[in-house]
Amino acid sequence: ESLLRYGLPIKNKEVRDLQKSIEDIKINVSSKRKSAALDDLKKARGIINTKESKMTASCRDAKVCSDILASMKSDLEPLEGTLRASVDYQSGSDQERKALDDSYLTQDKIQKKLTTLEEQMIPAGYQTPVPSDYDDLPQLKGRATVEMVVKKTGGEKFDIEGQLFNEAKMKMIIDGYAAPVTSGNFVDLVQKGFYTDMDIQRSDGFVVQTGDPKGEADGYVGTPSKSVGAGKHGERLIPLEIFPQGDKGPFYETTIEDEGRGGEATVLPFSSYGAMGWAREEYDPNTGSSQFFWLLFDSDLTPAGKNVLDGRYPVFGYVVEGADFLRDVKEGDIIASAKVTEGAENLVQPK
Repeated sequence: ESLLRYGLPIKNKEVRDLQKSIEDIKINVSSKRKSAALDDLKKARGIINTKESKMTASCRDAKVCSDILASMKSDLEPLEGTLRASVDYQSGSDQERKALDDSYLTQDKIQKKLTTLEEQMIPAGYQTPVPSDYDDLPQLKGRATVEMVVKKTGGEKFDIEGQLFNEAKMKMIIDGYAAPVTSGNFVDLVQKGFYTDMDIQRSDGFVVQTGDPKGEADGYVGTPSKSVGAGKHGERLIPLEIFPQGDKGPFYETTIEDEGRGGEATVLPFSSYGAMGWAREEYDPNTGSSQFFWLLFDSDLTPAGKNVLDGRYPVFGYVVEGADFLRDVKEGDIIASAKVTEGAENLVQPK
């Protein structure tokens, strides 16, 4: 969710400072650096107290943002209480664990309010610019939430660190700000029911991939765009879409290396477990249709801007709940359902 916040099209230094302090609390709680977490809390409180006007000045509705900040400030009180309690308890005790768990939950509550605050800073009517060449493809003008359920055949269960589950439930945020064409294509296919009852076709410890329908076609067969055309079996193809940091919008149909910008960071990087990327043939940028993958992120293999994925494949979303299930999703598992639960109104169909 941190990467999604940084991917929002906003420009406000103060809220980014607040974001860092709040997110650092989570990092420090996870590693039991309690004093550091308390220092971050103090920084967050200070930013809210002294920089509120500079933050609300960027909001579409200043009153809404003021109320969010007041609520966040109020939540800092119980968070401080549980953090201080964890300092007093013996290391490794049940009391310490409970205090840290309570701190983690309160931090997550504050973090979600931070997301709402930052979303209020997106300019009214903002849309990521897309060339008119792609007006005949679905586009996502904003964000959407997709929930997916994966099941194993034969009644087998998912084993996540010894805990068994009948099904894998994942919640994904699909980002039309960073990848409007890619995201629009995915949400359109979800709404069409394209992925429902489809099997997982690759699970190799690096990615989990699906989207190749049964039959000779390698992707979704539908009305092609004039600019990109159709695949050899009538697949609706979409252009490669890459959005480097600092640019006003994505560029299309070429990789970041081909643009002479190798090593530059993208707005949404492949630096998170469960990052969602659009698959294509290795040497043809415009061969993506319906196949996508979840990255099983390893920081040693995929540091942001210095791996084989950023700038060569678009990130169009992240798993924000249930990513751990990807560890036990295997080839042959079935997508029992895929539904758009929020943001369907942001999908714009071709003109």
